Amino acid sequence: MWMIGTFVILIFSAIVHEVSHGLMAEQLGDNTAREEGRITLNPISHIDPYGTLLLPLIMWVATGGRFFFGSAKPVPVNFSRLKNPKLGMLLVSLAGPLSNFILALVMVVPIKLGLVNQISYPFLLLGIYINLLLGTFNLIPIPPLDGSKILAALLPSQWTIKILDLEKYGFLLVLVFVFLNWFGYVLLPVVEGFWRITGLSLADLFTVLSH
Repeated sequence: MWMIGTFVILIFSAIVHEVSHGLMAEQLGDNTAREEGRITLNPISHIDPYGTLLLPLIMWVATGGRFFFGSAKPVPVNFSRLKNPKLGMLLVSLAGPLSNFILALVMVVPIKLGLVNQISYPFLLLGIYINLLLGTFNLIPIPPLDGSKILAALLPSQWTIKILDLEKYGFLLVLVFVFLNWFGYVLLPVVEGFWRITGLSLADLFTVLSH
């Protein structure tokens, strides 16, 4: 039950992430995601056999259940259709991680209001953690993660092309980053800072993560 709950939270959060990309792109002039039926929370429209099903399983087994990560099928965005392509790339790429940080904050509210019980409390803590993980992970400037597109949008055009061209090696680079545990050094300060700011219990989070 715990693993199923974790998977459901992860997929829901990943879908919100992708829909946010599509909504921002639509606001900036590209309605490709809308045309392809991707502006929806229906999981059937977002399931990717590799990123949604196989990748989490591989990482769960490879790390002995200590860490797993998954993704929804990327929402299509035609950056050339945006009103300002470089600024649009920046805003569209930021929209996904920002949605995860907002979801994390929303999940804090019922905890702070005391509207939780022994069942909902650990799942809310897990949801907060997963959304911090998704938001932070996607801001890492490794193609094809959002951070690489944010970096590409901020650099001169000749560098934009070079960075985006690295996407063909992206999956390998991401795996190296994760399995060398470099991501832990990035994620831990974010989680500790968020928990300190919101006044949540880190001890309770570690108890949840130890399940």
